[in-house]
Amino acid sequence: MFVWGPGLTPRSLLSVPEGTEMFEVYGTPGVDIYVSPNMERGRERADTRRWRFDETLEIIVVMNSPSNDLNDSHVQISYHSSHKPLPLAYAVLYLTCVDISLDCDLNCEGRQDRNFVDKRQWVWGPSGYGGILLVNCDRDDPSCGVQDNCDQHVHCLQDLEDMSVMVLRTQGPAALFDDHKLVLHTSSYDAKRAQVFHVCGPEDVCEAYRHVLGQEKVSYEVPRFHGDEERFFVEGLSFPDAGFTGLIFFHVTLLDDSNEDFPASPIFTDTVVFRVAPWIMTPSTLPPLEVYVCRVRNNTCFVDAVAELARKAGCKLTICPQAENHNDRWIQDEMELGYVQAPHKTLPVVFDSPRNGELQDFPYERILGPDFGYVTREPRDRSVSGLDSFGNLEVSPPVVANGKEYPLGRILIGGNLPGSSGRRVTQVVRDFLHAQKVQPPVELFVDWLAVGHVDEFLSFVPAPDGKGFRMLLASPGACFKLFQEKQKCGHGRALLFQGVVDDEQVKTISINQVLSNKDLINYNKFVQSCIDWNREVLKRELGLAECDVIDIPQLFKSERKKATAFFPDLVNMLVLGKHLGIPKPFGPIINGCCCLEEKVRSLLEPLGLHCTFIDDFTPYHMLHGEVHCGTNVRRKPFSFKWWNMVP
Repeated sequence: MFVWGPGLTPRSLLSVPEGTEMFEVYGTPGVDIYVSPNMERGRERADTRRWRFDETLEIIVVMNSPSNDLNDSHVQISYHSSHKPLPLAYAVLYLTCVDISLDCDLNCEGRQDRNFVDKRQWVWGPSGYGGILLVNCDRDDPSCGVQDNCDQHVHCLQDLEDMSVMVLRTQGPAALFDDHKLVLHTSSYDAKRAQVFHVCGPEDVCEAYRHVLGQEKVSYEVPRFHGDEERFFVEGLSFPDAGFTGLIFFHVTLLDDSNEDFPASPIFTDTVVFRVAPWIMTPSTLPPLEVYVCRVRNNTCFVDAVAELARKAGCKLTICPQAENHNDRWIQDEMELGYVQAPHKTLPVVFDSPRNGELQDFPYERILGPDFGYVTREPRDRSVSGLDSFGNLEVSPPVVANGKEYPLGRILIGGNLPGSSGRRVTQVVRDFLHAQKVQPPVELFVDWLAVGHVDEFLSFVPAPDGKGFRMLLASPGACFKLFQEKQKCGHGRALLFQGVVDDEQVKTISINQVLSNKDLINYNKFVQSCIDWNREVLKRELGLAECDVIDIPQLFKSERKKATAFFPDLVNMLVLGKHLGIPKPFGPIINGCCCLEEKVRSLLEPLGLHCTFIDDFTPYHMLHGEVHCGTNVRRKPFSFKWWNMVP
């Protein structure tokens, strides 16, 4: 509520008559008047008594409702002397009250005092508040060639569902706007990160939505199309990133334009702030919704096995045909499937990696569409390494570490040891991930691996107890221990790699030969030390205990001084709820069973998990990848709302 009139002191209305000692102040009905003697005493109602004159006193005027006409209320002050029975003089100030407010959904359901929040601030946490914007990065009109926020038009009404509503309310005499105007405005910085459409006609017609702010437009004189209330739709243009916290401010200012000889002068400004919703990753412990896999020239059986696993898990299956993937099977490396969320809408968003293999067009051409957004980050010089593939981008389940809660988990990316040179994820991707704030990244050591991805030595599976999950780590130590046990039981001649279809390129090797290969043993001691280093980082940064970790037997071999899996990498699995698609290891057959499969089952099936071993040897393992590398999963979003956390 804005009262049209100058600030008041006893001296401000006219020259105080000589001899003034006291004064009285009254208002017309609907005008409440207070006197503030000093900061310590606060304010008191003015009509309770006669006040001793003091130039430091402040008179506070409050009007309870907007004016019907210009100057339809007033304040009167009478000046008195103890020597005269009648007032020395009177002063009258005429008032016009206008209610101007710029509002949005402040998302403050958890607050008891929602009417008293500061719209100029954005506050995290369950008692927090503030408007939320989605980056409108989907394509609701399939016939449109670009994402919805890439131009200045509303192409279909469904597009509005991805935007946030902002409302300008004005109540007061219409005549006031004969020589006053309302201007909606933002900074040039914020105009590059959000844009606004004004509803200028029937809301069921796309042409009614006029682009008024954003890009090059930083201010807009608001015509009063709908009387007391004007509606605007706001969409985000940019995700939080380096140099952009995600906060965007909009203001409405009442300008006095009554004097032709002077520029319009500001009288009152109201402000709202939005935060752009972050891009959120989903861990493998969340329920699966859709599985993606590529069909290439030699993986028919693999695709069939993945399809059967998806059927068991109740998931949709999407197959990228060879004509589109051009034999690029690494769909995990090409993209990461996450989401953005506001109180009114949740939108899946694919993050397209900068690797740009033959699958580079798939996320934009096939996944981007109605209610499915798209984002990417690429370095300007286009220099990327294998670490920029998204097999090197994972996220933990929710954890508590060092007294801090991470209700959406923490992002895990691979790099080099602190302070050393070597491969790292490109800076633009790291900046983007850190800027989202809600899943603070942890950088692990992966440069010892030939491919260099975190999914080569760790994964997460759901569990019915403890923290609700287990972290699986590849373990050469556990594998040697298993083989030594089998050797002691007289199974040293049992062979690995029996039954591999492409057996001309793969030679069998016995447990005895493995355990007598000093080079292999020494190299795996080095690998174990690298995994142990990561183990301690993960325990510290994710708040894990040893009981939260399961060691999965695995051996590695050296190729050009970097590690690759000696047999199919068991932790590089597809997790679909309780159904696990695990690379078939072709381990030693003992009593009719693969002892590696048997060991993995004994570790995971007590958790209620169902293990399916998928033969990926020729189409994936021989190319330094496994089941997880060759699949991707869209998952159900967290039930926890990101704005309720405190980063």
